Order: sequence, then structure tokens, then C-alpha cells
Amino acid sequence: MVLTDVLEWAGLAALCGAAALAASIWLQAETARAGSRSRQVARLPEQPEPVFLFDEDMLIDSSAAGRALLDGDDTDGRRADLSDLAVVREVLGKRFYGLEEIDAVEDEAVFAARDTLDGYELLVERLDGILRLEVRGIDQPGKNDARAPAALHALEAEYETLRSTMNLAPYPIWRVDDGGEVSWFNGAYSDLFHRTHGTRPQPGQRLFQSGLDSKPSGSRIRASISIPGQDSFYWYDVWIARHDGYRMFYAVDVGAVVNAEIAQRNFVQTLTKTFAQLSIGLAIFDRNRQLALFNPALIDLTSLPADFLSARPNLLSFFDRLRDARMMPEPKNYASWREQMADLVAAAADGSYRETWSLPSGSIYQVSGRPHPDGAMAFLFEDITAEVSLTRRFRSELEVSQTIFDHIDDAIAVFGANGVLTLSNAAYRDLWHVDPDASFAEVTVFDATRDWQTQSRPTPVWGDLRDFVSGTGERSTWWANVAMNDGTEVICTVHPIQDGATLVCFRSSAVSKTGPVTPGLIQADAL
Repeated sequence: MVLTDVLEWAGLAALCGAAALAASIWLQAETARAGSRSRQVARLPEQPEPVFLFDEDMLIDSSAAGRALLDGDDTDGRRADLSDLAVVREVLGKRFYGLEEIDAVEDEAVFAARDTLDGYELLVERLDGILRLEVRGIDQPGKNDARAPAALHALEAEYETLRSTMNLAPYPIWRVDDGGEVSWFNGAYSDLFHRTHGTRPQPGQRLFQSGLDSKPSGSRIRASISIPGQDSFYWYDVWIARHDGYRMFYAVDVGAVVNAEIAQRNFVQTLTKTFAQLSIGLAIFDRNRQLALFNPALIDLTSLPADFLSARPNLLSFFDRLRDARMMPEPKNYASWREQMADLVAAAADGSYRETWSLPSGSIYQVSGRPHPDGAMAFLFEDITAEVSLTRRFRSELEVSQTIFDHIDDAIAVFGANGVLTLSNAAYRDLWHVDPDASFAEVTVFDATRDWQTQSRPTPVWGDLRDFVSGTGERSTWWANVAMNDGTEVICTVHPIQDGATLVCFRSSAVSKTGPVTPGLIQADAL
């Protein structure tokens, strides 16, 4: 009985010893693994590639390349609102697909680069609650990554030069992969996105329309960007260059050009509306002497069909058609017609062409030619039939009136409100031995009274007459006797007439029915 108890206690002791030994061995192994992880974290700054360690969302360590990657990104202004993991995920998300799935990684996952020529992938692994992200190179067929340190330094310097050059470019530049996502953009693109949307570009957001992706390489497309809540647009000419796996886009601001084109189009529309309301026919020929612009009045005046004018005939065809339609003077010699047209074009180009056409229909057109910029030429057709008829009728009436005045025995002189002699008859010229129409100079009341004074005896009448003609107050008819140098008595009657003019009538007292009377206001029964 005693031996049995001893053996039981001995077995129990051996079992406890074995359990203690096993526990000690396990603890040593865990300590060694923890030390290995600690040594690994401590070695992170020496890693040549970007590596990040996270405890949940907090960054606890990163390699020198990782810190340089974060420092070179343009999201610094927004990091205050983001967790460490969200910042790294946004930075790396520009380069790798699907980083929104990082939180779901339980053991290990690899994320591919957006650009097939990148040559790197993102390794994500979870080690005892620690999340590790490493950008590591991948082996590509035919590519040798074994480069000397000097060569790697040269590549890094070249990369920095290209990166700064692209970011300093004043024009938006961006790259779209075959999946339709913007995988890279420069600083000008980011600034333009911020001006139009108020935020920095986000993964999956497009600044320019996606329809540009389908355009062939080498195309130049004019695209616009609307500003939310406004009616204004940004206009760009976008050049497209396709490469294996992606497309590059280069945009140049053409807002000033577009605004100038809109202003020119509005100006042309305004001119067109103005020309459409003119009663003068307008025909503008370009430097090639083809009809470039005409207005509806030209159709009404020339009776040329609208379809003929719309076909943009040349200048000679235009005038040939006018001749055929009898809308210009009939040429006397058809053989010299072309020479006459050549002279007409030369005169219009100098701005000296101006003629009056008397048409067979009785209408009268005034045609003038004017040079325009860039070798263009304009012809104006104006119907002056009514004006010419009125002028002719007025001239005829003047001739009839003058003839009537010339048959009146009394000498008549009419002075305007400005004191200039405007009308006289034959009896006036015979009485005073002057011909006012023989000189181009104006004859004033001072000139006339000077002539009268030399041919008459001294009298205050001429001074009173000068004051009366130039006066602006209340005026009434008066008369006076004037003695000529040869003793002949002449009755001078002065009448105020319309518009401030003055009528002066000289009548010999030998033919006066009333006989000599005292100068003064004329009596009604003496007229």
C-alpha cells in the first residue's frame, strides 16, 4: 500500500516536471519570435522600399522610403482630418488597385499596380495584430534589377527632375489606365480640380469627360469643364497620346480663344441683322473675288435670285448676271466688257469707284466700291431715283422761278437771314450793272450796298437797309426814295419774308402810280 502511494506521487511529480519543461520551451520560442519582430521593426528605416507598420489605424513605424513617399505627396493639407492608415491608403491608392480592402486582410494579400509597367506590387500582411504594408518589386521577364548604387542614384535624380518638371507645367496633364481610372496627374490638374470642385482629386473622380478615352491617339479635342452652380465654363484643347496600357492627356487653356470666337460670332450676327435692315444693297467679295456676304436689299435692288447669290459667284459672274438682267447700263462694246470690269475692280480696290447708273427701266442707282481688310472688296447699291427726280424737279422749279423773276420790270434782290444775296433778276443786274452769278464768292448785303452807294447820291437808306437785313427783332415793310447819280429817282421797298430773309425791290418813280411820297411805312393801298 505504501509502495503504491509512493509510485503515484512520483508519477505526478514527473508529469508536473514535464509540463513545466514544455511551458518553459514554449515561452522561450515566443520570446525569440517577439524579439525577431522587434528586430524587424527596428530595421525598417534600413529598408530600400517603402514599408509601413500599423497598430490598428496608428502608424507605429515606417522605412525611410516610406517617410519620403508621404512627405512628397500633396495631401498634407488634409491629413489633419484623416487617420494614419487612411493617409497611407490614399497615397498608395493612386498607384495600386483595391486598397479599400486592406482592413479585410486577415493573413496576407497582394495588390497589383494600376500601371502594368510599374514593376512593383503592394504586400499587406497581418502579424499578431500588427498590419505591415510593403511596396516590393516584382520580377519581370527580360528585366534586370541588379543595378549599381550609382545607377540607382542617377535614376532617382532623373525621377525627381521629371516629377518636378511635370508638376511645374502650367497645363493639366493626366494619365488614364485601361480601366478608365485616372492613375496619375500633375499639379496643374490638381489645382484645376480644386478650382472647379473645391476639393482635391479623389480616386475614381474625373475632371474631363470620359468620352475623351475613346478618341484615337494624336487627336485634339476641344473640351469644356462646367463649374457647379455657375453658367461659366473652362475651355481646353486636349491632345491624346496612347501608350501600352494607358493614355496620356495634355490640356491647353483656350478660354480666351473661345471667348474671342463667341464675341466675333455675336458681332457678325449683329452686323448681319443691321445689314438686313439697310435699304442699301451690300455685296462683299473676299480676296479671291467671291461673294462672301450680301443683304436682302441687294436681292430687291438687283432682282438676282437668292440661290445664285448663295452659291458665292465670283465678281465677274456677278456683274455678268447684272448685265443679263438689264440691271446695269448697257455696254456699248461687248468686246471691251472684261477690260471695263477689270478697271472697275481696280478702281474699287483703291476706293475711287463711284458711278451713277441710269437703268433701262428708268431707275437710277448709285454704285460705289470700297476696299476692305485682307484684300476684300465691298460694293454698295443705292436706289437714288426718288432723290434724283426730286432734285430735277426742284431744279426745274428754280429755273421757272428765275425765268419769271427775269421778266419782272422791277429790280429784285433777296437776302437770306445771314445777309447773303440768294436771288436776283435781270432788271436788278441792268439797274446796278452787276452780275452776282458771275463769281463763286458770296455777295453779302454789305457788298451790295457798297455797289449801290457808288451809283447813287448820298442817302442814309443803305445803312438802314443793312441794319434791317441783319436785325432779328420785330420787322415790317418800309420804303424810301433813292436818287441815282444821273438824277433818276428810284423807290426802294423792303419786305421781311419767311425764315428771316429780306426782299428788296427797286422801281423807277417814272413808272410808279403813286408818285413820290415821303419815306416811311408803306400804305396798304399803295401796294
